[in-house]
Amino acid sequence: MPTFSSNGVTIDYLDEGEGPLVLLIHGFASSKAVNWVDTGWVSTLVKSGRRVLAVDNRGHGKSEKLYDSAQYRTTLMAEDALRLLDHVKADKAVVMGYSMGARISAFAALEAPERLNGLILSGLAKALVDGVGGGEAVAEALEAPSASSVKDVNARAFRVFAEQTGGDRRALAACIRASRQVLSEEDVGQIAVPTLIVAGENDTISGSAPALAALIPGSRAVTLPGRDHMTAVGDKAHKSAVLAFLDEVAA
Repeated sequence: MPTFSSNGVTIDYLDEGEGPLVLLIHGFASSKAVNWVDTGWVSTLVKSGRRVLAVDNRGHGKSEKLYDSAQYRTTLMAEDALRLLDHVKADKAVVMGYSMGARISAFAALEAPERLNGLILSGLAKALVDGVGGGEAVAEALEAPSASSVKDVNARAFRVFAEQTGGDRRALAACIRASRQVLSEEDVGQIAVPTLIVAGENDTISGSAPALAALIPGSRAVTLPGRDHMTAVGDKAHKSAVLAFLDEVAA
């Protein structure tokens, strides 16, 4: 995969297909491969006649690992994404993020709305404003001697996921300590690009999609029946809603 330097940090990315550009930003402890390739998103979007960029966030996947929490503020990761557009000489894209990637995408939309044709926030809805919490517990779980020694069920799940995906647990612990920044209701009310919000009905991490949509002018919400934070990612109805939204913003 190609790489580029984002203010001195080496960022790995995928670039496939031709047509209107979609930039994909994955969730915490995941990667472009796990979040977007393995779930069929990249192939679905390419087959629909679109060009896909998918980034490995700093500290994740094949991108450079950093161990200072200050290097994982959401604003810095949003800048990485925007610099990737610069690197490939793209003026604009629809930006889609899942979970932490949705937070990064929202920050990018506020930082540079002129670079976005549209914004898709998946796997993080009202919790973008209300907060997710538990970051320190997850960090401690990642640093624990073993997954079995972690008592917090949610934190242990992140530890197991990181092990399954081959993540650098020290880098991920640094990331989780800095990357769960929230936006205020006033902040999200300033998002000025077409916005789609998608969350699973049973997603206890994301919060309500309709509740966030009520705060973002002109946005729309989709709730995926019976899906939780993990099962919503590759859901067929999720993909159908996104493809319909992409058709609209391209019209």
